[in-house]
Amino acid sequence: MAVKSTMLELGTPAPRIHLPDVTTKETVSSADYAGQALLVMFICQHCPYVKHVEDELGKLGTDYEGKLGIIAVGSNDVDAYPGDKPERLKTQAERAGFTFPYVYDESQAVAKAYTAACTPDFFLFDDKHTLVYRGRLDSSRPGSDVPVTGEDLRRAVDQVLAGGKPGAEQHPSMGCNVKWKPGNEPDYF
Repeated sequence: MAVKSTMLELGTPAPRIHLPDVTTKETVSSADYAGQALLVMFICQHCPYVKHVEDELGKLGTDYEGKLGIIAVGSNDVDAYPGDKPERLKTQAERAGFTFPYVYDESQAVAKAYTAACTPDFFLFDDKHTLVYRGRLDSSRPGSDVPVTGEDLRRAVDQVLAGGKPGAEQHPSMGCNVKWKPGNEPDYF
């Protein structure tokens, strides 16, 4: 089912991330990016919306490597969606050329802390880890004739890296709903 992002309030401090990377098995922490702008994105392996943009996500990682911290988070219920198990996320990361950590949020606590609603869902924080952008990658959707460019997110990243802030008019992301474990559904819908 396609849903839109919750549009967490701008100015929110970055919730803490301290999770294992699906590729290296090492723990990745949002604190590893202290003093650096940070992009946190909730993605998965099976969602057609993520598949539609995963090559662009790989390009983002390459284009902003060393300039922007990026952490991808997989939070789906892997019992119900085994295609999103860590080993499958690792395969996705290799296929799409991700140069950034891809962590597994087994408890779904990080997804809840960010009020993640869909995959993909993007949260951009400035160098003080204050939320300055949340929303869509661009206006492309699976089956549309609109090319995937990453223009909305890239514009926001460029503004932050230049010392500015993205404008307040931001469009929600849209994608498959986060697949919550039974009884673990958040109350922010």
